[in-house]
Amino acid sequence: MFEVLTGTGLAASAGLNAYIPLLTMGLLARYTDLIDLPSGWQWLGNGWVVVILAVLLAVEVVADKVPVVDHVNDVVQTVVRPTAGGLAFGAGSASETVTVSDPGQFFTSSQWVPVVTGVLIALGVHLLKSAARPVVNATTAGFGAPVASTAEDATSVVMSVVAIILPALVLAFLVGLALFVYWFVRRRRDRRRDRRPARAA
Repeated sequence: MFEVLTGTGLAASAGLNAYIPLLTMGLLARYTDLIDLPSGWQWLGNGWVVVILAVLLAVEVVADKVPVVDHVNDVVQTVVRPTAGGLAFGAGSASETVTVSDPGQFFTSSQWVPVVTGVLIALGVHLLKSAARPVVNATTAGFGAPVASTAEDATSVVMSVVAIILPALVLAFLVGLALFVYWFVRRRRDRRRDRRPARAA
């Protein structure tokens, strides 16, 4: 169960920012004992990989805070974030962490399942983020982009660390995400309904 929560948290984190969960796993595996990556994923802790992920993260952080540029970035990230989510779920669910001591028993026969699961989770979070950002930009004349982006980055960092150290808290994030989706969909529906009488008039 903890393997699923760890993988889910890391994949959801990748849906917000592709590089944060990968960099978090790489740094923690390289410099701490909080996570022990399996043999097929130890490249995440390689020094060069950590540097490359840090550079990509810096570019992403800047691009995502500029109105219009953030939209172009979201289009590009439609491929990158789900891919990172698949990698994060695959590596995270197969790693030994402070809460999981025998992850090898989880996905023993179908190694592709966690990767595909991570891709789908990250894609879902990414699509939600991509749909919400234009609304934020339009309602705040672009001033809300840096605030929303900073909040997303912070959430991604916290979710990545929590998924590894306290995966049970990932459930709270999933509940919060479900409530946000419900609120967001309902608000958009109400806005469309309010526009119809105005157009008719």
